[in-house]
Amino acid sequence: MSFDPSPDPRVRRADWASDQAALRAIRVRVFVEEQGVPVALEWDGWDPGARHLIATAPDGLAVGTARVLPDGQIGRMAVLPAWRRRGLGSALLRAALNLALGPGRPPPFVHAQTSAEPFYARHGFVPEGAEFNEAGIAHRLMRYRGTS
Repeated sequence: MSFDPSPDPRVRRADWASDQAALRAIRVRVFVEEQGVPVALEWDGWDPGARHLIATAPDGLAVGTARVLPDGQIGRMAVLPAWRRRGLGSALLRAALNLALGPGRPPPFVHAQTSAEPFYARHGFVPEGAEFNEAGIAHRLMRYRGTS
């Protein structure tokens, strides 16, 4: 029996081996094409060992993704433009937190694009340190402190 980390039926655990094409297509569209992230930086070699999530439209089309690394970093959160502002990003983040949290696991954190800081803050993340550049985009480290 596979573990579904999300109570939201639009989000499920993804398998990198079998869902790779869909996950890559979303990330290419959002990060490489829309945000100008160089392809070589997008494919950092961490995907095979990460836990992945996929968000789907009612017809089953893959429209969003996120991953959780062994060190607790939640990242590569992306939702296709036509599917934004429908709660999928929040559903992906809640599911990622369900994967990341647990006894003996490191505290979850994100490298948030500074424009997304308010989104992560609404979900219990707190900024830490100064802004830094990652793939030509301003980011800030944010650690999960829980929600009240």
